[in-house]
Amino acid sequence: MASVASTYARAFADVVLDDRLNADRSVAELRAIAGLLDESKALRRIWENPAVPADQKRGLLDVIVQRDGISHHVRNFVAVLIDHRRTHFLGPIISQLEKELDARLGFADAEITSAHPMGDSEKREFESQIGRLTGKKVRAHYAQDASLLGGAIVRLGSTIYDGSVRGQLERIKEAISS
Repeated sequence: MASVASTYARAFADVVLDDRLNADRSVAELRAIAGLLDESKALRRIWENPAVPADQKRGLLDVIVQRDGISHHVRNFVAVLIDHRRTHFLGPIISQLEKELDARLGFADAEITSAHPMGDSEKREFESQIGRLTGKKVRAHYAQDASLLGGAIVRLGSTIYDGSVRGQLERIKEAISS
């Protein structure tokens, strides 16, 4: 499944970047179609049924595109998924597409958990430091965890930077016990 999602995501990322489309809008439109598929068992049944002619499936897609104002590029991409009976991969394709676009556009997602609420200047400083560390533009997501006692934990992909008081106390405890 991962290779199918990656293949389609890379191909559509090429289209988005080559044609200079709005990446966020394209992903949002794909998410809207995926939401319709999740909500409508009938739509799933039609698009995934090999007995239903492809032109009828695309006709239904065109009605949705017209109603929801979906762009031509997204319509064509979904039509390819329909034609190749890959609509059940739409969710994983979208997730992979977001990762692919982030990598190509130089974005890094950071999860920042702090003990106390951060002000705007603290958030900007964290994002600036992470940007210097990664060399990428940062999309930060903030959370709060009082058990940290102080400081913050930053998660960049699979890398964790623990600057919390709780983390420091645990490292001191390990050093003393060894």
